[in-house]
Amino acid sequence: MKRMEKDVVVVGSGVAGLAAALTAAEGGASVVVLEKQPSLGGTSNFFEGIFAVESEMQRERYITYSRDEAFKNIMEYSHWKANARLVRAFVDESAGTISWLKRQGVEFSDVTINMPYAPRTYHVVKGTGAAVVRTLATKARERAVEILVSTAGKRILKTGGIVQGVVADSDGEEFEIRARAVVVASGGYANNADWIRKYAGFDLGVNIFPVGNVGKMGDGIRMALEAGAADEGLGVLEVFRVGPFGPDYPLKNHIEMVAVQPLLWVSPKGERFCDEGIAFYDTSVGNANARFKEGYSYSLFDDAIVQHYLEHGIDRNVGIDNLPGTRPRNFYRELEAVLSRDQRDVFAADTLEELASKTGMDANLLKATVEEYNHFCEKGHDDLFAKERRYLIPVKGPRYYAVKAKTVFLGTLGGIKINHRAEVIDKNGRVIPGLYAAGYDAGGMWGDSYCIRHSSGASAGFAINSGRIAGKSLLRYLGKAP
Repeated sequence: MKRMEKDVVVVGSGVAGLAAALTAAEGGASVVVLEKQPSLGGTSNFFEGIFAVESEMQRERYITYSRDEAFKNIMEYSHWKANARLVRAFVDESAGTISWLKRQGVEFSDVTINMPYAPRTYHVVKGTGAAVVRTLATKARERAVEILVSTAGKRILKTGGIVQGVVADSDGEEFEIRARAVVVASGGYANNADWIRKYAGFDLGVNIFPVGNVGKMGDGIRMALEAGAADEGLGVLEVFRVGPFGPDYPLKNHIEMVAVQPLLWVSPKGERFCDEGIAFYDTSVGNANARFKEGYSYSLFDDAIVQHYLEHGIDRNVGIDNLPGTRPRNFYRELEAVLSRDQRDVFAADTLEELASKTGMDANLLKATVEEYNHFCEKGHDDLFAKERRYLIPVKGPRYYAVKAKTVFLGTLGGIKINHRAEVIDKNGRVIPGLYAAGYDAGGMWGDSYCIRHSSGASAGFAINSGRIAGKSLLRYLGKAP
């Protein structure tokens, strides 16, 4: 069997893995990165912003949200289910990571927020996550980091409980990489139907759908568990609600731009189920939608509501490039194209009875739901779910629309138990010497839900920061200065 020797092996080339690799290389370690896909970055290519508190950019803008506030808010959100020391380490590292990224050449356009009543923690990247991946990969190669694409990690080598390297596979040929430290950052298990069913209780592609994930089978998590790691956070997903959704609908289309607004939302049977004002908070929306075993709910509206958004613009942003006030000018053109083909995602009808027939909703229940909702709109108070008055817009027809909004997720949020130094913990609570985990492969950061409101950008932020923490920890383990 072919053999290679390095100080460090990193499994995965997303921003967690690349941050770990570059940090280790900056400290003088020899590093190889394994990426099983032919290209780098995976889902890291798609994020738009990164969480941080007390950064230089925030100070310049008089943003006073502090590390203590962020820490407490994240912990309270998780009801202290999250690993407090890990959360604190992430929060404390975040400002320095923004400065570190800027030194590498990553550019930021602003510090903002993408929802109301939330602190400005969202450091917007120029060029999205793809620019961060390119920059980190370039800087890593400049420091002699070897990056092997189409090469998968298969298993972790251990002797006497101490990590000795990895067995990798390239084009069906296995080879050994001998190393004193291994960082697992393979991006989670979003495409592993068996694990999604076992740990999260969903049927992949039936009642929950991954966004932007390819080949995420939990390889790194499996490797760590086989090496004796304890698990934490398996089954936690970064969920939200979007419609219409599928290969025929590009993300951020103008039908979606209307459907995700705080309109009237109903269950598959036609019953209202939440304060639609939660539309601004992806985790809350996803959790509410995930209650339906069918994997979807409906957004209901009429031409008057469409006209409202055409005149006044949307309330809830759709990505960083479609901010509040954006007008969905292509709505009717997209609607005509969608309705002209055979599909089961977007519906139009002249009566509620016809809409119920087309969607499979209960006609009587739907009519009662709309009548009750319109009554709340007329009186200016939502007696049922207390939605803010400004979002109470009646649905009166004569043309009615229903858009199927599916439960989707950006990734899995746990797997391997780590401590605040990103060291992997075994089933007896002991550190496995030389083994580290970061990003979506690591558990303990989230409790049972992604804390978006108090730490927007934390998904990408935790990936990069946990990678840097892992890199610094392994340098100490190797006897090199971080």
